[in-house]
Amino acid sequence: MMNYTEFLEYIYRRYSGNVKLGLDRITGILSDMGNPQSQLHGMHIGGTNGKGSVCAALEALASAHGLHTGMNTSPHLIDYCERFRIDGGNVEFSTVLDVFHRHEEIFTKWDASFFEITTAIAFQLFADQKVETSVIEVGLGGRLDATNLFIPEVSAITTIGLDHVKTLGDSLEQIAFEKAGIIKQGIPLVLGHLEPAPRRVILEQAETRQARAFVLNEDILVSHVVNQRNGIQFDFEFGEFSLPGLRANLLGRHQAANLAIALTAFLLYCDRSGLHPDESKLREGLLNIHWRGRMQLLREAPLLIVDGAHNLQGVQTLVNNLNELYPGQKLLFVVSILADKDYEHMLKLLCPLARCFYISKNESERAAEIGVQAAVVSEMGLPCQTAPTVSEALNMALADADSRDVIIGAGSLYTVAEIISSVD
Repeated sequence: MMNYTEFLEYIYRRYSGNVKLGLDRITGILSDMGNPQSQLHGMHIGGTNGKGSVCAALEALASAHGLHTGMNTSPHLIDYCERFRIDGGNVEFSTVLDVFHRHEEIFTKWDASFFEITTAIAFQLFADQKVETSVIEVGLGGRLDATNLFIPEVSAITTIGLDHVKTLGDSLEQIAFEKAGIIKQGIPLVLGHLEPAPRRVILEQAETRQARAFVLNEDILVSHVVNQRNGIQFDFEFGEFSLPGLRANLLGRHQAANLAIALTAFLLYCDRSGLHPDESKLREGLLNIHWRGRMQLLREAPLLIVDGAHNLQGVQTLVNNLNELYPGQKLLFVVSILADKDYEHMLKLLCPLARCFYISKNESERAAEIGVQAAVVSEMGLPCQTAPTVSEALNMALADADSRDVIIGAGSLYTVAEIISSVD
């Protein structure tokens, strides 16, 4: 029997290089498994940024209503089993391993990829557990993503930004077309606020598939957003629902839009499933969202906040939130970005807020070299210290900080995970 470390090393070594866009393999895999995804009901969430927060909010809303939930997200921060949550808790590793061994011959037969295996395990776990409400996050894109064999009651697309351009295309319209691939015939779509060009692409796809679209700032209204250091408050309106003064335990003004998408998707899911949403339970759910690594406060005096911003759109959102929460204060940044991201512009967005950077190289094989990141900061005329690991960079920042300082860890989910592990 493999232990956790042996299992991860095995599937990374055996399957991580088998990436090939297309649905033929996952279709064959799931068919040989008996199509466990066909037993599931729930919501399918795509988009460039925000989809994980929407998933976590949907899980919390469903749990508050007493529903037996399953949530599949990616990537994981610390533990592979984070990708599979049932009723808000990670599935035991032994259970994940059992599902893998039950179907390993099928995975080998189809030369499955790491993500295809992970998706198939999630579908099987949720079917085995007879989950009532599944929340499934798209891995990459949508149209050719392994999760796209799931037929939900509601789909949602949060945002469209330039990310994974080598895979999805180098224009917002191309990326929108790939994201729109999750839209199913006759299945309602919740859509975040998008720029006109990608919005047009997605709405055209929705019309072609007779999927009614409910659009943020048109059909869904959010107002009176208050961004506080312990969460946000906002008013929400959708159809017959008017919910003033909603409070949530997520940090950042941008989360009001994500939560509005989640609320709308959940209300549509209830309508299509014969469920009756309860206002007090909606409010309760928003106060009990469990989502690590996104504007998450890890410690105080000095404050240490981590955020998974890993592309330009995400970093701009982080900058907006920090300007609002800590106006005029110069911050300390512990940063390591991946080489295939636009690290130069990401760092330049952070520079006006910074007193000092602590640059390192996270453990991802895709991590940018320390020197190239540090050169950007130095070019902007800011102090920069370097360390070989994220943990050492964090310790340098903590040593330099006094109790009134704010330290921000960002640049990659890998970086965030390593900071959380150092603090835990």
